[in-house]
Amino acid sequence: MTKIQMTTPLVEMDGDEMTRVLWKMIKDELLLPFVDLKTDYYDLGLEHRNETNDQVTVDSAEATKKYGVAVKCATITPNQARMSEYNLKEMYKSPNGTIRAILDGTVFRAPIIVKGIEPYVKNWKKPITIARHAYGDVYKGSEMKIPGAGKVELVYTAEDGSETRELVHNFKSAGIVQGMHNLNNSIESFARSCFEFALSTKQDLWFASKDTISKKYDHTFKDIFQDIYDQEYQKKFEEAGITYFYTLIDDAVARVIRSEGGYIWACKNYDGDVMSDMVATAFGSLSMMTSVLASPHGYFEYEAAHGTVQRHYYKYLKGEKTSTNPIATIFAWSGALRKRGELDQLPELVTFADKLEKACIDTVEGGEMTGDLALITTLPNPKKLDSEEFIKAIRRHLEAAL
Repeated sequence: MTKIQMTTPLVEMDGDEMTRVLWKMIKDELLLPFVDLKTDYYDLGLEHRNETNDQVTVDSAEATKKYGVAVKCATITPNQARMSEYNLKEMYKSPNGTIRAILDGTVFRAPIIVKGIEPYVKNWKKPITIARHAYGDVYKGSEMKIPGAGKVELVYTAEDGSETRELVHNFKSAGIVQGMHNLNNSIESFARSCFEFALSTKQDLWFASKDTISKKYDHTFKDIFQDIYDQEYQKKFEEAGITYFYTLIDDAVARVIRSEGGYIWACKNYDGDVMSDMVATAFGSLSMMTSVLASPHGYFEYEAAHGTVQRHYYKYLKGEKTSTNPIATIFAWSGALRKRGELDQLPELVTFADKLEKACIDTVEGGEMTGDLALITTLPNPKKLDSEEFIKAIRRHLEAAL
């Protein structure tokens, strides 16, 4: 068959460990035989980030601004153990955090719904999309260990030299302190991204924080959302037949558990990090969660919501077969190819992305799946496949569809 043509490259961000292995399998089996794949390639593997002093991460984000669409493999965010394992020059920040800050976007995460993989919350009938703010808070925080008694203050020094001070705590003994920040324009971008996404998908939008406790920090988020909604989006929402409302984060959790799903739940950075994993797991598997960073400036970066699957990678290095689920990574590629096709007006590329996703779902619903799904499926007599076998099974369904 003639390969489907592309006109503009995708930015391709390679990653680490088991997901890097799957990345190559997916390209070799599911993409390159069918698509004349054009990518601007960046190696975000930890070794190469170390060699470039993490400049490669910045370069990949800037390339995304140039081309508009990126697809990213899972990457390691190093801790102390990784410092030793990879002989790193420094403990580099999260690549995702760096990219999010540069693109000024919002991360939208939604579960992939498959028959036979039932949510643990029995009343959930529709996907719940987590919209995670992609800048600041603890991810841009400064921390200090306090060795003993003393006073810690927040100090703002204006350009004219005047100071404003706020007491954090009078320490009587050793402790810890953390300072974090956000930017009004980033929160405004977050709000607009959420409102636009809600309109495009015709879903209700919730925003949740803790303004009753955080009367300046969280309250600013609440106020910015409400102001932008009132001034720019209320009429559009009413015409679309959808709603926006604010609720406290603890009340939101209770509402979510009682709901049927089918809405967007907007969260601050850390809340979104935690709640997206909770929602993904409760829908069945973290490996069945899509993630797209959407910027109000028109940039899109697609990735899997899970990590690098370190435990499976160590087994792989020993020559053992692993049954690692590649579906979220495949959906990152399909999402990026679909968006590229939409932007470049290439209907064949959009159709290919749709058929690739359907091939994944048909494979699982046909009873062939990886170990994580075989453990929880309600389908009778599932056939557990290793990663390579599963990807080849998807290819068979894809070829039949094409």
